[in-house]
Amino acid sequence: MSSDAPGLASELADLAIEVAREAAALVRERRLGTVTVADTKTSAIDVVTEADRATEALVRDRILARRPDDAILGEEGDDVVGTSGVRWIVDPIDGTVNFLYGIPQYAVSLAAEVDGVVVAGVVVDVAKDVFYVARPGADAATVALRDDVPIRVGEPRPLDRRLVATGFSYVTEVKVVQAAAVGVLLPRIRDIRRLGSCALDLCHVAEGRLDAYVEEGVNLWDHAAGGLIARAAGARTETGPGAGGLTLLLCAPAHGFDDMRQATLEAGFWAE
Repeated sequence: MSSDAPGLASELADLAIEVAREAAALVRERRLGTVTVADTKTSAIDVVTEADRATEALVRDRILARRPDDAILGEEGDDVVGTSGVRWIVDPIDGTVNFLYGIPQYAVSLAAEVDGVVVAGVVVDVAKDVFYVARPGADAATVALRDDVPIRVGEPRPLDRRLVATGFSYVTEVKVVQAAAVGVLLPRIRDIRRLGSCALDLCHVAEGRLDAYVEEGVNLWDHAAGGLIARAAGARTETGPGAGGLTLLLCAPAHGFDDMRQATLEAGFWAE
């Protein structure tokens, strides 16, 4: 990135916050009415709602109106090829099944890359109207914020005192592998949580509400923004091959990452 990278990242963060705020308002409005399933993806239970599509269309329109040369990667629409070196990564509703059922744990996730590196990210907890942001701070280092207040990962804890979030694939064969791995890990930790939004789980690690998050079957749009927020708050993230054949993501505070990785490896989450 150029010497003006912090300035560009700040500009992209400002735009991301503005667009994510409008997108979250649309999601909130759509939740007040009847939620309609528009399609399915990997299986019959992996749903897309009309609200997902409408929200992504809004995000694309707002970004391209301001930055027409940027690229866009979104969960629900066709990719937009750009020429500026900036790419936006959009998940209009992360936690669609929660949204469908009215469970208040779903998010708008929007990240900006410059030359392949994520430099700004916003995750909006829509139901609670809480904004998590990663952006350059006063010294140009990336900072993590919750409603403009800095956040940090939790304090070090022994493995058996850690609260770990996970999730399950919509593909049955992968779900069987994941369930077995959770069964092995569970006796070694405090407890497991399955909250239903990758982006928000990463933000909860960033603010110390969770001690780790591990899930197979994630995509870039699920974790681009939340992963940057977590790293800016003192976490590490790693992606790699999961035991079920899909991409696995692990996030944990840097001070406890290595033993968390070893525990998930021994439990059977990783393909290696």
